[in-house]
Amino acid sequence: MRVETFVPAGDWKRAQTVAVAAEQAGFDCLGSPEIAHDPFIPLAMAAVATERIGLRTSIAVAFPRTPMITANLGWDLHAQSGGRFALGLGTQVRAHNERRFSVPWGAPRARMKEYVQALRAIWRCWERGEPLRFEGKHYRFSLMTPEFSPRASGLPPVPVFCAAVRPAMLRMVGEVCDGVRLHGFATRRYLETVALPELSAGLAAAGRARETFEICGGGFVCTGADADAVARAREVMRYRVAFYGSTPAYRPVLEAHGWQDVGEQLHAMSRAGKWSEMPAVISDDILEPFVACAPYRDLKAEVERRFAGLTDTIELAVDVTDEAGALRELLEDVHGIDTPCAGAQTSWD
Repeated sequence: MRVETFVPAGDWKRAQTVAVAAEQAGFDCLGSPEIAHDPFIPLAMAAVATERIGLRTSIAVAFPRTPMITANLGWDLHAQSGGRFALGLGTQVRAHNERRFSVPWGAPRARMKEYVQALRAIWRCWERGEPLRFEGKHYRFSLMTPEFSPRASGLPPVPVFCAAVRPAMLRMVGEVCDGVRLHGFATRRYLETVALPELSAGLAAAGRARETFEICGGGFVCTGADADAVARAREVMRYRVAFYGSTPAYRPVLEAHGWQDVGEQLHAMSRAGKWSEMPAVISDDILEPFVACAPYRDLKAEVERRFAGLTDTIELAVDVTDEAGALRELLEDVHGIDTPCAGAQTSWD
């Protein structure tokens, strides 16, 4: 099993320090989310400071950027890192697209499918010299001159991951993407009854093998050097479960457990501004399915219980500059867990 940690977004100098420490500890990849800062620039800083560790947006919001802009960003990060970049994309919800980014909303699944297909058409044009001819309902690309084409990289294609929660989006991701970035707000039951069947249906429809498709995430992990550190991390996770549970877009996860009323209660509290009161709604019985929680020395067993056979890469948000030795031992343990995915496609065909 692979393990991803995160590069700090708001401090570029520290991004390099964290990237080097993560690589030395044995992490497989660095994720960079788009929250309050751009997700691409910290990965560029990390790329020039490291040699092995993978670099991923986790995720970049797609629709405010045209596929051409995203293609340029992904190409440069992939080429400059020697093929270590993977592009993670997400739709974000309607309110953020319309009111925070000021871009139109509509048909998110169909648009995202075209977005991924357009990226690949652009990259094939640059790598293989194919004419740029992509004609879709939402995106059209037909102009590319030598002055605006980067040199062929000689590298495998950029892997593309998409975030997905609802069944139709999950199925589409299985059809056209190299992997899925499942939200941390997920449980094993949701993975087994909703996410995996839909992803499998998408893979089957496209005639693709599970062994080349990577499932990343699908639950929270909290850990620490001792029981007190774990207890503190657990309460942070309680707040996060409450926060995400208040969002209607993530309701299918609660529905898998029959907890629709919990989602409705949290949503009402969020609209009333009762953010500090929301964690109390998340009892230990509700929290437990969302989180693999244990000290470093015991975490492997919890990760196996929570993710084994389903997830190929877990996310571990820790301070990688502390407890380096303990983290190295932990990662060696988790790397010993077998996963279905052997690696991404490496052919341009």
